[in-house]
Amino acid sequence: MRKALRWLLALTVLIGTLSTAGAATAAEPEANGTEKAATDIKDQLLSIPGMSLIEEKPYTGYRFFVLNYTQPVDHRDPSKGTFQQRITVLHKDVSRPTVFYTGGYNVSTTPSRREPTQIVDGNQVSMEYRFFTPSRPAPADWSKLDIWQAASDQHRIFKALKKIYTENWISTGGSKGGMTATYYKRFYPRDMDGVVAYVAPNDVVNDEDSAYDRFFTQVGTKECRDRLDAVQREALVRREPLEKKYAAYAADNGYTFHTLGSLDRAYEAVVLDYVWGFWQYSLVRDCDTIPADAKTATDQAIWDSVDTISGFSFYTDQGLEPYTPYYYQAGTQLGAPDINFPYIEKKYIRYGYETPRNLVPRDIPMKFQPYAMRDVDSWVRHHAHHMLFVYGQNDPWGAERFRVGKGAKDSYVFTAPGLNHGANVAGLVADQKALATARILDWAGVPAPSTAQAKPLAPFDRKLDVPDVEREPALRP
Repeated sequence: MRKALRWLLALTVLIGTLSTAGAATAAEPEANGTEKAATDIKDQLLSIPGMSLIEEKPYTGYRFFVLNYTQPVDHRDPSKGTFQQRITVLHKDVSRPTVFYTGGYNVSTTPSRREPTQIVDGNQVSMEYRFFTPSRPAPADWSKLDIWQAASDQHRIFKALKKIYTENWISTGGSKGGMTATYYKRFYPRDMDGVVAYVAPNDVVNDEDSAYDRFFTQVGTKECRDRLDAVQREALVRREPLEKKYAAYAADNGYTFHTLGSLDRAYEAVVLDYVWGFWQYSLVRDCDTIPADAKTATDQAIWDSVDTISGFSFYTDQGLEPYTPYYYQAGTQLGAPDINFPYIEKKYIRYGYETPRNLVPRDIPMKFQPYAMRDVDSWVRHHAHHMLFVYGQNDPWGAERFRVGKGAKDSYVFTAPGLNHGANVAGLVADQKALATARILDWAGVPAPSTAQAKPLAPFDRKLDVPDVEREPALRP
């Protein structure tokens, strides 16, 4: 009888053990991702609270989603309301690393892939910067447009999507987007496994801009600089006839000048952007497109050259309005450059570079915070970790740049020779290109066999791999 009882007890324990093992085995697919992978990625994305679908667009080898994500207007006090922020997801596979991209402005709703995404052959999440329409709270409390609030937008998106995309993440962006990726790392240093910031300006002391003046005395060749300076000066010398042309152009297109104040101010602003705009988006070889003798060039030739490079439409109300959020940030935290024009007589310059305050409607209050960029600069110098900064040798915005100090770890600042505001890893010299590629792969959790063998894991796609920084008029990163 005792033997029978012992046998029965042992059988009961065995059954219990097998039942427990069976339960554990049944739970394993969820733990290792099998069950999650079986759920369509769209359903996974839409299961995130606050996420809604705008549209899905097909692209070979990917799924591409345009989404809205509900964000608090004020991350410090979520009770102050919410707004819908657009994001896109270029989905490759949940087993691949993910690149978090923002250009710092509007998000593109066309499938595209940034350089780090191609390098790591991963997914890409792209974010529209807060207050760029339609990602703008209504009514708009402009005091909630700052670098910490924007970094907190990224932090919430990352936390929501990390549950789906569980592999390593790298943040990236070009120009204002490179600044954005840097600020995000500063405020949330543990979110990203690496940062690739392209052509990111770093205006630490807003009132000290001599670095830009030195840049314009050295960039390119003297012949090219002389051509550009002469055309810019001649456009101001011929102000009267060319402003008549400008007035007709504005009337034909319905352009107005209430924000800046007058057509005269707008004309000068366009002309003063000319030299900067050339070096931001052009190369030395493009100097052949600049009139060789400005004094003998026709009015039309001067107009065409300035319009092609600076864009006479930009300083109109219609041109400025989409970029109000940028100029607001430039006038409250980011800072803005101011340069001298020693080759132009003072009598020809009436206003000089326009300040951000003059480019934002007066009903939006602004107050500059000089400590904001100093804080970020100090943090990068002393605490940068897994950060790569890439600049173009001939890009004016690189005159004031981020630098890493002794406290930084596994972080780099590289310059692509001869390149402009579109500089990238592919444009670096061979050894720096190999090192940068190897570090990006390592940060993404897919290291190359060696630095020398490091190369992008995905082949180049002409339609998908669009430039990070596209040519735009006006003085802005």
